[in-house]
Amino acid sequence: MPRIIFTVINDLVYDQRMQRICTSLSASGYDVLLTGRKLKSSVSLEKKTFTQKRLQLAFNRGKLFYIEYNIRLLIFLLFQKADIICGIDLDTIIPCYIISKIKEAKCVYDAHELFPEVPEVINRPLIKKIWLLIERYAVKRIHNCYTVSFGIATYFKNKYGRDFGVIRNVPLLEIKEPKLNTSEIFSIAESKSFDGDKFIFYQGALNLGRGLEQLIIALKDIPLNLKISGEGDLSDSLRELVKKEKLHNKVTFLGMKKPGELRELTKQSFIGLNLLENLGMSYYLSLANKFFDYVHAQVPQISMNYPEYEALNAQFKVAVLIDNLETLTIVNALNRLINDKEYYFRLRENCIRASAEWNWQKEEVKLVSFYRNLK
Repeated sequence: MPRIIFTVINDLVYDQRMQRICTSLSASGYDVLLTGRKLKSSVSLEKKTFTQKRLQLAFNRGKLFYIEYNIRLLIFLLFQKADIICGIDLDTIIPCYIISKIKEAKCVYDAHELFPEVPEVINRPLIKKIWLLIERYAVKRIHNCYTVSFGIATYFKNKYGRDFGVIRNVPLLEIKEPKLNTSEIFSIAESKSFDGDKFIFYQGALNLGRGLEQLIIALKDIPLNLKISGEGDLSDSLRELVKKEKLHNKVTFLGMKKPGELRELTKQSFIGLNLLENLGMSYYLSLANKFFDYVHAQVPQISMNYPEYEALNAQFKVAVLIDNLETLTIVNALNRLINDKEYYFRLRENCIRASAEWNWQKEEVKLVSFYRNLK
């Protein structure tokens, strides 16, 4: 049984994409090990069909964190049996490549984002240059690469001449019979009752460029409450903003939620949010997993008018696309979904149709084919 080792730099508990990938490959006959890191706040790992390992570090932020993790990962991998080693993003790819050469294993690069183009890096010239050097080194040498969107794949092709496969981060299809007629789809779309707590929902990292400050201010002109699931660099400042604006009765911070809990919260929400400021190519070319999470939960969303979302929304109109993150723009988009019932339920109908096309059952076929045809 071929053994695949996946390496990430985060806590494994909340990584839905990696849980899907590892589960699918395990079911396809691979012996899978997923490696991440353990934090002081980490909860116990749930039993999976694949093996999980978390490395504990002395440092958890800054340069020393990245250096320590890569050294520990290198040592850990050195004593592991592996036929295939896959680095998730640039922050783990160097140890994977080195060990693949030592063990004569195949190396894979899974690019979840354009690392040198994320907001935390793009305005720090020296740090950006270092990540660009790592990116160039990896992409030029690793022949088995894939990413989450066609936009990022095109970016790599244009920059390095390297073909990247595309495996989108979409949920498992839960509707057993997606081939429904129009009246049946409308019936399903209308069946969801919002007589109780009708709320707006944001899931994801609380980081720079997510439009969260503008969103909180927008709530002053919106009749619904907001629930936020996730943590990040702005966790404290956002809570302070809510306190300052006296919106504590309208905003609830839920903290980190496990994938199962997150799915239930998403299904209960009235409007989903996928807001990103154009602070670099990584955000501009992004294809966030939350976009598809809202679709599968049959929740109309507000998303950005960026290439990937524009193309998908042209296929199935499931979102209100906005051009900027000005507070008035957010208010107008929210009010349209709140006040126009016919428009809202039309987007819900389209979510049901779209989920039959955008689902993990289809992406899984591409994933397994990719790993069975490694160079």
